[in-house]
Amino acid sequence: MRRLKTLALVGVGLIGGSFAMGLRRAGIAPRIVGFDRDRGALESAASLGVIDTAAESVSEAVKGADLVVIAVPVRSVGPVLHDVALAMEADAVVTDVGSTKAEVVRVAREELRERFPRFVPGHPIAGRETSGVESALVDLFRGARVVLTPTDKTAPDAIETVRGAWEAVGAKVATADAEEHDRIFAAVSHLPHILSFALVSEIASRDNAAELLGFAAGGFRDFTRIAASSPQMWRDIALQNREALLAELERYQARLAVFRELIERGEASGLERLMQEARTTRTNWAAGGKRPTSNE
Repeated sequence: MRRLKTLALVGVGLIGGSFAMGLRRAGIAPRIVGFDRDRGALESAASLGVIDTAAESVSEAVKGADLVVIAVPVRSVGPVLHDVALAMEADAVVTDVGSTKAEVVRVAREELRERFPRFVPGHPIAGRETSGVESALVDLFRGARVVLTPTDKTAPDAIETVRGAWEAVGAKVATADAEEHDRIFAAVSHLPHILSFALVSEIASRDNAAELLGFAAGGFRDFTRIAASSPQMWRDIALQNREALLAELERYQARLAVFRELIERGEASGLERLMQEARTTRTNWAAGGKRPTSNE
């Protein structure tokens, strides 16, 4: 990975801040310029040393940068890319960290136009329940997987720049088609988050919610851990990946109906068989060292 002159960071929260910190420690980003619509977050990033310079706009942050990292909610990527296109250097590389990719690619093609080949869509599979630059960790991506979803128009050198940056912070990089990426993560990330939010929402709607939560223990805590994630972020992810997520919700509802029928009929053997299959799958997956995170 070549040493950058300037890294532009648009969005100085957990993911963007952690990436910038990792690149700085790796000696790749000697100068980091940041911008965030939240002035307080921008000031915090500067005071914590995550960025060197706080820019007044996206265009100001991007000017002169050779790598631009967009770390904003997925619904905000389009407007940011519009401003990036107005100021980015001809040979600059642009990437994002959003959890959905097909819509991001579509918007990037529309906003960047002739600069689209310099855009490398990305998705780091790492995070925490807490958000904000104060929660950023220099080692957040060490050992984590990152999926890049370049198109046939993406410049090879741009892909290598982004791949090298992620590898420099300790991530393991894979590539995938954007649509396939969205189908996969609808099943293993977006659906679990919706289920977790839905369960807590249902319990909270009851008149005796406080009493129920008073008796909740480890099982409820583990299942609902990701319901502490950013509602704004997951709202946008759910809506951007609507079709794939709706398909997964239908599959889940069908499987839940099977469990319900077995319980209604008192079919112990069938219920135990499905539970054993699930237990075996979960145990084998966990033995592989993979763990769920809040930015999946």
